[in-house]
Amino acid sequence: SIFDGKTLEGWTQRNGTATYEVKDETIVGTTKEGSPNSFLCSNKLYGDFELLFEVKVHNSLNSGVQIRSNCKKLTEKEKKRGDKFGRVNGPQVEIEASGGKGAESGYVYGEAAGGWMTPKDKLKPHKHFKDGEWNKYRVLAEGARIRTWINDQPISDLVDEEKLKTHPTGFIGLQVHGVGNRGPFDVAWRNIKIRVIKKKK
Repeated sequence: SIFDGKTLEGWTQRNGTATYEVKDETIVGTTKEGSPNSFLCSNKLYGDFELLFEVKVHNSLNSGVQIRSNCKKLTEKEKKRGDKFGRVNGPQVEIEASGGKGAESGYVYGEAAGGWMTPKDKLKPHKHFKDGEWNKYRVLAEGARIRTWINDQPISDLVDEEKLKTHPTGFIGLQVHGVGNRGPFDVAWRNIKIRVIKKKK
């Protein structure tokens, strides 16, 4: 487990001003008006791993979980503005309510890192994500291959050698997407577990 169910120890918030708090052994992230994307990031970095978590998101909020992500170096302008970390960037596993037509949950997006990593022809909307309920995610990252499942249904099987070169390791990040002046909306995570995979010699 990388979340003790009681505190946010081992995690650091970066970028936006959304709030993160622990309620009933879950991490609840809530949007804040005018905030850019916010991320609650693990202090530990991971390369090859199996990640398990459960998530429930408001139907009007888009979210995601960063993997192998990091922060760009700060410009002088950003430093003067008080930014301590720089822009979170790297692969993100999409979290999105299915709605009436299905959605792109479970596909892989390059947050501040080039946009969709999942090829356009494979970005097919689906309804494996159950709206208003807890959903089980599994993410298996081994070298350049990233595979995802939602509620035991395989969603994405992606190989991206170029992204592995730029993002071989990094933190896990829980995203609360910016929503402008709408909201507030929330997203909750629980049972966040990771198994490190040792590379074969």
